[in-house]
Amino acid sequence: MFEIELKPEEFTLFRNYIYKKVGISLSEQKSTLVKGRLNKRLNQLSLNSFRDYYDYLISDISGEELTFFVSAISTNVTSFFRESAQWIWLEGYLPALIASKKDKKIRIWSAGCSSGEEPYTILMFLQHHLPDFQSWDIKILATDISSKVLSKAIAGHYESKQVELLPKEMVMKSFDKVQVDSVLRYQIRPFLKQKVVFRLYNLITDPFFFKNKFDMIFCRNVMIYFDDVNRHELIEKYTRVLPKGAPLFLGSSESLTTHKETLKLLGSSIYQKI
Repeated sequence: MFEIELKPEEFTLFRNYIYKKVGISLSEQKSTLVKGRLNKRLNQLSLNSFRDYYDYLISDISGEELTFFVSAISTNVTSFFRESAQWIWLEGYLPALIASKKDKKIRIWSAGCSSGEEPYTILMFLQHHLPDFQSWDIKILATDISSKVLSKAIAGHYESKQVELLPKEMVMKSFDKVQVDSVLRYQIRPFLKQKVVFRLYNLITDPFFFKNKFDMIFCRNVMIYFDDVNRHELIEKYTRVLPKGAPLFLGSSESLTTHKETLKLLGSSIYQKI
């Protein structure tokens, strides 16, 4: 594999295209990252320049190359029960939510769900803390911009090392042991998986068609890729579909300096609709 140089004018083409298509804002400092993560792809396609790859990218009407490009430049790092302080807070919040739900219906949005650890964590958490879990009508909308990670989420297969820190009782209740390509995997049990609706969805450019309210929204480590304009508009959308008192969970490296009239910081990147 030989290294191909990324010229400034080529990087500008990528910056403008990815911002227009998915709202991701690439700073000048990301040039090295883009070059490093895409060199292998150019070699695979037998392309000689990043301009050739740009032309290939914008001419692909299937959208598959755009998905590859987004996955390459973003970081799909996730795990079960990440942001531990948020789960501790949620444990204290849950009794009030349960008391308010006479219809025993809970609706949650996991925005930027990656390979599924987040929505499945939410279900494992509720399964552990609701004594009559099976009698509840629980639905989680799990969305992501990458079809590649969504396919992993839908399959629900995880390696041993990904579940090894979970309590053994939780693993037994939530996973089945299966053989995938002669390798032991842990698969989310069907009765949990059926409570999640996975959808390919672009938070910035796709129509915001949601009418019903969500009891909580998780959007963690997603907005770090957006500029202030798109971040502001997305938070505005979230506040429209959160009822008063409902939480919005962001990533630990994310904070809001706007929307103080509608969202109150509770700590650990947890905001509450006021």
